[in-house]
Amino acid sequence: MHPAGKVRLMLRIVDETVSNTEHDAGAGVVGAGGPNLDELCRLAAKEMIAVALEAERRAWLDAHAEVTDATGKRLVVGNGYLPERTITTGAGQVEVKAPRVADKRHQDEREPFSSTILPRYMRTSPKVTEVLPVLYLRGLSTGDFAPALEGFFGSDAGLSASTINRLTEAWQAEHARWSTRDLSSVDYVYLWADGVYPRVRLPDAEGNRDPLCLLVIVGVRADGTKELVTVSDGYRESTESWAEVLRDLKNRGMTAPVLAVGDGALGLWNALGQVWPETTHQRCWVHKTARVLSALPKRLHPRAKELLHAISYAESRTKALAAAKVFADELSAHPKAVAKIMSELDVLLSFYDFPAPHWKHLRTTNPIESTFSTVRLRTRVTKGAGNRQAAVAMAYKLLDAAQDRWRRIRAPELVPLVRAGASFIDGQLQERTDNPTDQHDEDTDEVRAA
Repeated sequence: MHPAGKVRLMLRIVDETVSNTEHDAGAGVVGAGGPNLDELCRLAAKEMIAVALEAERRAWLDAHAEVTDATGKRLVVGNGYLPERTITTGAGQVEVKAPRVADKRHQDEREPFSSTILPRYMRTSPKVTEVLPVLYLRGLSTGDFAPALEGFFGSDAGLSASTINRLTEAWQAEHARWSTRDLSSVDYVYLWADGVYPRVRLPDAEGNRDPLCLLVIVGVRADGTKELVTVSDGYRESTESWAEVLRDLKNRGMTAPVLAVGDGALGLWNALGQVWPETTHQRCWVHKTARVLSALPKRLHPRAKELLHAISYAESRTKALAAAKVFADELSAHPKAVAKIMSELDVLLSFYDFPAPHWKHLRTTNPIESTFSTVRLRTRVTKGAGNRQAAVAMAYKLLDAAQDRWRRIRAPELVPLVRAGASFIDGQLQERTDNPTDQHDEDTDEVRAA
């Protein structure tokens, strides 16, 4: 019984595929043995996809509404639906029927209608395929994918080992083509470079099962957008491996970046000095902080982090240098930790010579680190055959999907100024002092004096 004057409302959600008699019995009703939350998401996804596909076809028909024959009848009309197929989505298995369009014009004038929402042969949504590289780099063999994903998507249909192998082969071919593209028309002003170790051991060409090392570079174009530049298989971030990668980029037309951001691995910096000696170096503060803390007792970690933060986030180079002195004085009892900062202070503070709005992006290699955060915790060793080419292709697909979500850096309008050689001191643009008029007046005075 409810208190007088109060009515308890209940939301009743039913599945239209269930008959009225079954509804009366409680089937297909939420809270009465009907579909659970996951099933509701699946049903909603099915309905929304159907609506979106119809809207897409309607837009196509409206765009061709004026295409008629001599009697005024439309020549581009709807033509029912293709056979139903099952798509694996993030909401589970969804049955869909793609609308068809009939184009009755002459064969040479016809425009094929192809859905951008549901391509003709798609069986798995792009968001689902983004999961596969993560699973592979976390140590699952392709044979483990189906049982691992069945719990999420309700079925292993379309995710068999053979399907995954075909996807992997296609991604390897895509990565190979992408790795030979021309770079002469692209200008990367900033670069982030890092060696990523997913901790998966895979055999190399000689059969040795060494830890996989991915050499990854992400660049900033002149319009401020971030873009994946390269993903390569390297050998422990050696100078030879990095030099091979950088030379390949240069041979394909890439110009030297103004600034490169990376960790303290000497291989990268030695190779960069060989290929592009004019590029400014910036050490990653996240990597450097981790190395400093590893040289200190845990009881000093909180204070050390405060001191390091004071250096890297100081308002100017002068204040950063003062903060570095405080760091060195307070931790003088731990010379190894102090040396990790003081010996590379100049390349840790390079970002002060660039626009202040860019400092946030230039202090660390975060664009690479954040993308691989989902696979760094992997502790298993991949079972089965596995191969390094497949792992590199998986990493490429992981980054390729991630770059669609990368945002432009702050104040993108300042990036062209950096490329043009504009001078920045403590992040502020400096006015040019070599005024041509003044120089002409000085030359005239010298002529008169002579």
